[in-house]
Amino acid sequence: MHKKLIALAATLLTAGAASAQSVSLYGVVDASFEHVKGTDGVTRISSDNYASSRLGFKGTEDLGDGLKARFVLEHGLKVDNGAQNNGARFWDRAAWVGLEGAFGDLKLGRIDSAIGLLAGNTAILGAQGYDDFKIARTFAGDTYRRVDNAITYTLPTLTPGLTLQAQYTLAAGTSSTPGAETADSDLGKGFSLSGQYVMGPLALGAAYIEIEANAAGSYEDSAALAYASYDFGMARLTGYYNVDSRSGAAEQKKLLGAKVWVPVSADLSFQAGLSQVQNAAKSSADDDALILALKVNYSLSKRTSVYGLFTSVDNEDGSSLGVTNIATPAGDTSTGLAVGIRHAF
Repeated sequence: MHKKLIALAATLLTAGAASAQSVSLYGVVDASFEHVKGTDGVTRISSDNYASSRLGFKGTEDLGDGLKARFVLEHGLKVDNGAQNNGARFWDRAAWVGLEGAFGDLKLGRIDSAIGLLAGNTAILGAQGYDDFKIARTFAGDTYRRVDNAITYTLPTLTPGLTLQAQYTLAAGTSSTPGAETADSDLGKGFSLSGQYVMGPLALGAAYIEIEANAAGSYEDSAALAYASYDFGMARLTGYYNVDSRSGAAEQKKLLGAKVWVPVSADLSFQAGLSQVQNAAKSSADDDALILALKVNYSLSKRTSVYGLFTSVDNEDGSSLGVTNIATPAGDTSTGLAVGIRHAF
């Protein structure tokens, strides 16, 4: 009898431990039919134009006393050809583990940079191929969109609506090259800070990043981003400003713009954005570019939507920016038109 009770207790304890952990599979599948023009025009099926296609695992374990263990592993993929998004790494979008409690939230591993998290927020700004943060090749939306070898700390809530984050990376890497610690070198080391305040219709955000970009320590990359957004009900207006700098370089790349998002109905929404990239090439007096971006999205369900995108980049004589970074001659206009489907699970 006692053996049966002990066995039953052990079973209940095991079940309780198992129920304290939650692991889920999630993802996004995004594909579109597009025509993009730069030096030449190309018509194709493309991936990631509205949202990045991905496959991820995330889990949480309740450790008791308000402490939780968490992890995320997220793989980027291309729907048009089935390839992985980045040939250099499999878990290119995220690979981190951390602890969350009354002290805040601590994560270790590859993750969004503090400034990249703001730029990549599609509800506010956006860093896809038809968005200005990606087209302008900003540090926030492209080069340092995510960082390797990161220690990321989010403070506990000090006041409702306020989120503060600090991050240090020992080898940042870039969007295409994994970071690697180098003995007796500061290459890739740096920090990033961000703060966001969201309360009712108002949203405010600011972030800064600084990365040692040269093995000899002779120069560093830095960027600052700020935005303000207000939802009037009939429309949400957002204004933003981003500046990229490299120590020792005379020119700074600047991006300033505004977006308006209009909920036409419960299922249909429209967004229009106009922005200017100043000193796009950092090498010419006439290297600015004007970017017009239009988006329409229709939700077929909570998880599935169809969308249309149009972006035009008007380059000055010294600028050669292109939609989805397609090769574009300096001074020419680049355009992109896409119609697609996005499904989340």
